[in-house]
Amino acid sequence: MVQLDPQRLPVHLAVIMDGNGRWAQQRMLKRIVGHQRGAETVKMVVEQASLLGIKYLTLFAFSSENWSRPILEVRALMTLLKKYIRQETARMLRKNIRYNVIGNRSDLPPDVNDTLDEAIRKTASNDGMVLTLALSYGGRQELCRAAAHLAKDAISGKVSVAAITPDLFDSYLDTGGLPDPDFLIRTSGEMRISNFLLWQLAYTELYFTDTNWPDFTINELHKALADFQSRERRFGKTSDQILQRGGLSND
Repeated sequence: MVQLDPQRLPVHLAVIMDGNGRWAQQRMLKRIVGHQRGAETVKMVVEQASLLGIKYLTLFAFSSENWSRPILEVRALMTLLKKYIRQETARMLRKNIRYNVIGNRSDLPPDVNDTLDEAIRKTASNDGMVLTLALSYGGRQELCRAAAHLAKDAISGKVSVAAITPDLFDSYLDTGGLPDPDFLIRTSGEMRISNFLLWQLAYTELYFTDTNWPDFTINELHKALADFQSRERRFGKTSDQILQRGGLSND
């Protein structure tokens, strides 16, 4: 397994979990079987991220656009999501992991929202890793919600136009209170971000792998993290400026 520097891991890791359906189709299986296998990969990545000391893990679990999939697949995904949350809440409590959800939850079925609310409530006092599930989530939709909320506060006089800054706008996003991701992993060979965390990914390091999500192993995760550790993050500065600060930066 690749050796990692524990001092230079991403504080916030985001993952676009792609390729469940392709994995199943390649094996002449139903797509839901791929999603079931993908759920096992989720368990592994959550546990590994927590063990490594990553503070925030955000998983793109179901997009706003995924509602357009065949209704039977959507229903199966909602059932699988509810089952996963119920089964994993006890583990989250043991591992000191806190659940968080972003996205338009009003689109989710009531029973799924009830399950999420219970998991969030039970893990609310955990102070270890924050596991954020992006559900019925779209980056453009999130930006519109934030802009509408900010405009409402500006019209009411709660916020002055002169006070609007990137930091203030950030607080209106679904991810308000979370740091921006340092590192994004996308599986299954697609090289795009697909409407995920459009604002938050401004300076995020991107990593793409051809591996389908159900085949994404511990070794694959460590390989990706090692790649992150090999990069120089400058944030507009020069290499010399970064070196003067004491080496590579994960800030």
